[in-house]
Amino acid sequence: MNTSQTAEAMIVLDDVALTLNSRAGAVNILRAVNLRVNAGESVSVMGPSGAGKTSLLMIVAGLEQATAGRVRVAGAELGGMDEDALALFRCDNVGIVFQNFHLIATMTALENVAVPLELAGRNDAFGRAEQDLAAVGLGHRLAHYPGQLSGGEQQRVALARAFAPQPRLLLADEPTGSLDADTGWQIIELMFRLAAQAGTTLLLITHEAALADRCSRRIQIEDGTILASCAGAGA
Repeated sequence: MNTSQTAEAMIVLDDVALTLNSRAGAVNILRAVNLRVNAGESVSVMGPSGAGKTSLLMIVAGLEQATAGRVRVAGAELGGMDEDALALFRCDNVGIVFQNFHLIATMTALENVAVPLELAGRNDAFGRAEQDLAAVGLGHRLAHYPGQLSGGEQQRVALARAFAPQPRLLLADEPTGSLDADTGWQIIELMFRLAAQAGTTLLLITHEAALADRCSRRIQIEDGTILASCAGAGA
């Protein structure tokens, strides 16, 4: 790989493998995965259940340790980092949106969005959180708890929280999986708009072909191996 390619790459996976032990023996989750995602690119990952999609995302986030291979994200080699260093890396570089929102039930919308900003040492955490909630159309829901919000509103809070620290990379794992079709598309439109405004690189896991095609590139993964990569409609 030449220097310019390395400088432009937000995600670099070289021969990455993930093997987990079970009572039945070793289970190969990922097998010799090679992937490049350039800064500012949007890439969707599709495949059947159990194909390794979420494991791939977890490795990119530094939430799972690869068994073999090289993992480089936002210019950092994740393989040599301990848990504290990985947590700081995520705080500085990565936003994550999950299917089931993962909001803190005992915190208001404002407090949920302020959490990553406070961890980053921002003195204006609550002011910035208020702005980010307003940006996703929830300026009137600041004091509401997750249980008082609809599913779509909870995912908007999750998006505001993910984008609040201005991450270089957003990882989204089935972000519309818990929502009805109409609400899901509203969330997707919002997510792509926020990513475009911030110049954020996007890695998106989805089962929906129409959603995957919104990205600049589509990747198909099966049985822990990337089988195909092609341009999407967003290219």
